[in-house]
Amino acid sequence: MTSLRYLLARAVTVEQRVRRAVETRRAIDPDPDDAFRGLYLTEENVARLLDEEGSRSFPPLDDEPPEDLASSRLTTLATEFGLTPLDIEILLIALVPDLDDRFEAFYGYLNDDVTRRRPSIGLALGLCGSTPADHAARARLAARSPLRAGGLLLVEDLERPFLSRALRVPDRVTAHLLGDDTPDPRLADLMAPWQAVRGVGDPAPLAAVLADGVRLAYLSEDQGGAGTALAASALTAAGLGVLGLDLSRLAEDPAPADAIRALVREARLTNAGLVCAPLDAVSREHPHLLRLLTATHVPAILVGRTPWDASWSTSPPLLLHAPRVEPSARGALWTEAYEQWSPVPLPPAIEADHLLAPFLLTPEQITGAARGAAQTARLAGGELTPDHVRRGARAQNAAGLDRLARRIEPTVTWRDLVLPPETHTQLRELTARARHRDRVLGEWGMRPGGGRGRGVSALFAGDSGTGKTMSAEVIASDLGLDLYTVDLATVIDKYVGETEKNLERIFTEAAGVNGVLLFDEADAIFGKRSDVKDAHDRYANVESAYLLQRMESFDGLAILSTNLRANLDDAFTRRLDLVIDFPIPDPTQRLLLWERCLGPLLPRGADLDLPFCAENFELAGGNIRSIAITSAYLAADTGTPVTMATLIHSIQREYQKLGRLTLASEFGPYLGLVQG
Repeated sequence: MTSLRYLLARAVTVEQRVRRAVETRRAIDPDPDDAFRGLYLTEENVARLLDEEGSRSFPPLDDEPPEDLASSRLTTLATEFGLTPLDIEILLIALVPDLDDRFEAFYGYLNDDVTRRRPSIGLALGLCGSTPADHAARARLAARSPLRAGGLLLVEDLERPFLSRALRVPDRVTAHLLGDDTPDPRLADLMAPWQAVRGVGDPAPLAAVLADGVRLAYLSEDQGGAGTALAASALTAAGLGVLGLDLSRLAEDPAPADAIRALVREARLTNAGLVCAPLDAVSREHPHLLRLLTATHVPAILVGRTPWDASWSTSPPLLLHAPRVEPSARGALWTEAYEQWSPVPLPPAIEADHLLAPFLLTPEQITGAARGAAQTARLAGGELTPDHVRRGARAQNAAGLDRLARRIEPTVTWRDLVLPPETHTQLRELTARARHRDRVLGEWGMRPGGGRGRGVSALFAGDSGTGKTMSAEVIASDLGLDLYTVDLATVIDKYVGETEKNLERIFTEAAGVNGVLLFDEADAIFGKRSDVKDAHDRYANVESAYLLQRMESFDGLAILSTNLRANLDDAFTRRLDLVIDFPIPDPTQRLLLWERCLGPLLPRGADLDLPFCAENFELAGGNIRSIAITSAYLAADTGTPVTMATLIHSIQREYQKLGRLTLASEFGPYLGLVQG
């Protein structure tokens, strides 16, 4: 006997009780000839409904003895929710109108009100053989009873007296009993597709304690952590289903408490556990939601980056730390996901683990990155390229940092840099640190103590225009990351403590983004601490001390650039991985800069003497770029190529901007071209 057949068989017994109740009501009706009887039900209608054997939804019972029904859904439901035999009978009485619409008329007749087509509490108790004054029977329908607290039964018309309130079974419970496992539509916008993932951490220890009855665990994780995947794997290994809850969406729900109750009911109906993340979305402003989640009867695993607060639950959780997806597993997960989404085989030249090494991605983000890469390659009409892989990974970035920093999509490469060999070598070393930090600090265990993160930080020091920002862009391009330039106008605040709050917001948002964070003119916020002579000095030192600590715990790639290296606090310098100097270019480098800044398309006059410009004018690359652009505009205005006169005029304008004197020793034979 199937679960559905058992349910229908139990419904037949309810039908028999209702039939007897209707027949009894007909027999004792004091006024069967009432002229207004059509306002509810006539005797003929009642008789016809009672005689409609052919239209009855319930199959007749066999004479065979029932089979073992331990696995039926109704029996499992009773065990999970702690229902008594009386609870089950009340549930069935409320359920049958959703299985056979004739019972709406029956209940209307028994309620003596055709508008009330659901069983009332008094009617249900009477059909079960209980008296309305039976306090034990009435308690089975109290607010904290298993039926109501578990969400299996709704009591409506609360403004009515207790016995006349209507009973209704939620549609989701009815569908479950009929064999439908489609989740409650109420949860559609809240559920997250977190599933078990192979090769990410060891779920066996957590699965073992879940199987032993542990109901609450908290997995703390860092950026790119595998907390949700590990939690889902542990639940699966413990023989439970997985229901993912996006806490950031729950925080925006207009009735989050109702959503939690529906989610808990869904988990109990389907024998599943909850995976709830990110904890940070509700821990600060909605801690009451955490108390509701942690008080449930189902296994709940919460995932986040915030340290656990004991006030969030009445019982202490099992505290664990979720590992990151290390580079050795990152490429395998990406490849597996790509092969599921793309009909085109993965090109042998694509080394996913190498391309994804700079990215700190969760298993879900790795899957999304692979899907995005497959779609981009299909749009391009060709096979997958490394750029497609990087674009798919960058697409997983959160957008919060865009409100606090200016995002730059890198377009320059190493070939565009003109720097001394030593500076160039140091930039390559910085890129290697960013690419291999997970392997060195994670797999090889080289991470220092003291709460330091896996971040990489460097200082670019040099005069304006020497290539600091461009070098940061080149590094971001080589790693496949976006460059975020922090706008100091969004950071510096005249009120005490506000600058630190602004910086904390930037670091927090940057933790969810795979990018290069550039603090331009860093000496303005990373300056030296001083002796405390007044309140201003004390608060300035507090700001610097906070930044020292926050930089150490940052997990990303941060670059500080300054024109005044001597103004930086020595404690910052000690905590930096690299300090790279950007000197003024020498004549050989300046000649190369002149050639590249003027470009191959700009028309040039025959008298253009670039070696002279490179030898005589000590200018940084940014100044040379500015002169080249000014010359291009002058050439466009006059409709002539860029001549030496045009170039000298542009150099003169740049000198005026810089406040430098026009010396005959610099301009030499071209001094006559200088306009007075």
